[in-house]
Amino acid sequence: KKKKKKKKKKKKKKKKKKKKKKKKKKKKKKKKNKTIKNKKKKQKKYSKTK
Repeated sequence: KKKKKKKKKKKKKKKKKKKKKKKKKKKKKKKKNKTIKNKKKKQKKYSKTK
């Protein structure tokens, strides 16, 4: 009869996750787009009146 070897269980260390701070950059981009759209609309209006 062969003796069975007992396997030692290794304890896993838990890594702490660092929270990343989100930068608010998207809002600025949206504002820029709005101004460009408005300009285009104005141009269209002028072209129609002329």
